[in-house]
Amino acid sequence: MTASDAATIAASTGASLFEQAIGRYQQGAPVEEVIDDFIAITQQEPRLSAGWTCLAWLQLLDNQPQAGLRSARMAVKLNPQDPQARINLSLAMLETNAKGVREHIELVQRLRVMAPELAAELDDSLEDGLARRPDWQALLKVKDWLQG
Repeated sequence: MTASDAATIAASTGASLFEQAIGRYQQGAPVEEVIDDFIAITQQEPRLSAGWTCLAWLQLLDNQPQAGLRSARMAVKLNPQDPQARINLSLAMLETNAKGVREHIELVQRLRVMAPELAAELDDSLEDGLARRPDWQALLKVKDWLQG
C-alpha cells in the first residue's frame, strides 16, 4: 500500500466516522456520547472544518461554552464562509461574554439572503437546538436576530 492509498483510506474512514456520528446525533443519541465521536474525528482529521463545527455545536448544547468557543473558532478559521460555524461562534461568544458577535451575525444574515435554501437549513438547525435545549437563551437571541 502506498502513502497515497493510506491517505485515501484515512480520508474515507474519517468521512465514514463523521457520517456515523451525524447519524447517531440525528437519531437522538445523547449529546455526551456524540461529543466523544467528534473529538475523535477532529483528532484524526484536524483540517475537517465540518468536524469542528459539529463538535462546537455539541459542546454548546452540552453547556460547555469555553470548549465550544475553541472549537467554533477553529471551524471558522478552517472555513470562514460556513454559516453554521459562524452561528456556533456567535453562540459561544454570547455565552462567554466575548465581544464581536455582530460581525458574525451580519455575515450569516447576508448569506441567508443570497442562499434561501441555506436559510432553511439554518432554521432547521436552530429548531433542533431549541428542541434539545429549550432554555438556550443565547440561541433564542441569535434566532431573533437572524429571523427578525
